[in-house]
Amino acid sequence: MFPIEYFIGLILIGICAGFASGLLGVGGGFLIVPLQYFLLKYIGVSPDLAILISFGTSLAIIIPTSISGAYRHTRTMDNILKPGIRLGIFGIIGGALGGFVASVLPSRVLEIIFGLLLLFITVNNIVNINKEREEAKIPFNWISIGIIGLLVGFSSGLLGVGGGVFLIAILTALLGFSMIEAIGTSSIFISLTAVGGFLSYMISGWGVSTFPYSIGYVSIINFILIACFSVPMASLGAKMAHKVPQKKLKIIFSVLVLYMALKMLGILP
Repeated sequence: MFPIEYFIGLILIGICAGFASGLLGVGGGFLIVPLQYFLLKYIGVSPDLAILISFGTSLAIIIPTSISGAYRHTRTMDNILKPGIRLGIFGIIGGALGGFVASVLPSRVLEIIFGLLLLFITVNNIVNINKEREEAKIPFNWISIGIIGLLVGFSSGLLGVGGGVFLIAILTALLGFSMIEAIGTSSIFISLTAVGGFLSYMISGWGVSTFPYSIGYVSIINFILIACFSVPMASLGAKMAHKVPQKKLKIIFSVLVLYMALKMLGILP
């Protein structure tokens, strides 16, 4: 039913997204979503269905992928588990709400929102590229945890990403986390947040999605092939993150996010 290049494409997505997930603490959704979307359109899936399948399946893949990366990070840093779980509790609620909202919005609107948010994150990273650690501008308490967790979780469910790209920017710019601490905390957060979004896409697409071998808007074939490669690559990426200077991590992070932002906005072909 699917051409051979489709399966090859899914394997390559798993390798790239998994390594980026562990290295940068972003879940890999910022790669999994657009690459899956372009691949689905290539085989003739309509844009409206392709974007929702990309979002829903991405969140399902992010769960085991981010757990793999988070486990590796917690073996090196013992101070990231508590903030990651606290943020993740609120993230699950926000992720579920975002997923239901996404199912009623046009695909082009979601593409533009996704692109603009990635563009904002890129600019923030470039501005602060030389800063190892910024001073905390707001306290890390239950109020800030709740607000940040819900908002990042909502964006996660709405856009099919783990939310790591947004959370890392907030943790480093507003809460005084170092880049490596933010990456580790983000890995824990997104492994929880993705659950809420994944369930909402599965439920909202039940009986609606026409894509073969799918549960709601979650493609079983895409999930299995991508996850088989992303999970081990996430562990490898997390191991590498502790060996790479923080400035280089920021540069790699910014370049990847900028490319995907321009791609989703239609500026790049």
